[in-house]
Amino acid sequence: MDSLRLYGLVTAGGAALVGVYALLRPRAKTPDELEKERRSWLEGTGRITDGTVIDVQELAPANNHHAAVMLIYKYDVAGVTYECSQDVTYLRHWINLHSCRLGLHTSVKYDPQNPGNSLVVSENWMGLRQ
Repeated sequence: MDSLRLYGLVTAGGAALVGVYALLRPRAKTPDELEKERRSWLEGTGRITDGTVIDVQELAPANNHHAAVMLIYKYDVAGVTYECSQDVTYLRHWINLHSCRLGLHTSVKYDPQNPGNSLVVSENWMGLRQ
């Protein structure tokens, strides 16, 4: 009878530990939260260079995703030309997409360690010259 009580206590203790772990473990971040952190980090540590807007495209929704507005731009760093796009769907109220035309000059913030990681607009910084 004592061993049966011991097994019950061990099982209850294990279940309690699993429950505490499930409540206290860090929550996985959503892709939108990760993108916001990336923009915030580039705002503070990114270097600025000149760039050019190539196009603004609206992508149709697919597979239960929202319609996305992509700002496509290019810039040069150390003799290498980078062509990038930024999803500006949630940043539309900061910019006028109708004035973003082919050849519009812009400033681009990029990561000096990874120049392909860049942005043109964020919550606290605007590189578009309108």
